[in-house]
Amino acid sequence: MAEKMISLISNKRAANNNKGSKQTPEETERTPANQDNSPPIKKKTPSASTALESAGLFEATSAGASRDFSMLLAKFAEVFSERAAADTSQMKELEGILTEAQNLESYLKEKKKHLRETLSLISERLLG
Repeated sequence: MAEKMISLISNKRAANNNKGSKQTPEETERTPANQDNSPPIKKKTPSASTALESAGLFEATSAGASRDFSMLLAKFAEVFSERAAADTSQMKELEGILTEAQNLESYLKEKKKHLRETLSLISERLLG
């Protein structure tokens, strides 16, 4: 509601300032009131202190990011090292199990061979 009132007031002012000009209400709404009377807007040039402040801010941000990155890298290296140690331990354990399985296989093959020889001897005595 307040926006409509402000819009109406600015339209009336623009219409009074533009006596004799033929603008439509849409053009009047788009044209700011007192446009011809307002001074041109000056652009501020960045001062040396502002540049130094932004450079200092950049350096501080960069240093903080560098510290954070170093901390994350150290944590990653620590986790990676722990995982490598766990993997090495598991590999040694698996190698031990494999060696034990190979020894058991060899033992069972020897027992099988000995059993065949014994059965062969028994078979010869029964037949012969």
